[in-house]
Amino acid sequence: QVQLVESGGGLVQPGGSLRLSCAASGSIFSIYAMGWYRRAPGKQRELVATITGGGSTNYADSVKGRFTISRANAKNTVYLQMNSLKPEDTAVYYCNADRVHTTTGSYTYWGQGTQVTVSS
Repeated sequence: QVQLVESGGGLVQPGGSLRLSCAASGSIFSIYAMGWYRRAPGKQRELVATITGGGSTNYADSVKGRFTISRANAKNTVYLQMNSLKPEDTAVYYCNADRVHTTTGSYTYWGQGTQVTVSS
């Protein structure tokens, strides 16, 4: 059983910063990629950023230059540093672990979500 536990969400004023963390635990051999997605009210879930075990990153155009994704492979943990936050960044942010190799096979897992609210 693999679990993703997220932390770091909250309420912040426009222009402020937050750092999200997501730790994967369980019988994990390796994880190909980890990332963050978000779902704003009334909208579909969208990719925010992903990072592979080798450090290759991919960002949504809307967050480039403001958000930075990083990963601690030894800890199976991914971080999202969010700077210059805007009200349109308000959403539930979900952690994703893709192609998680375990004793029984390779699977994709999702966290429970953490709320980020940007408002004055």
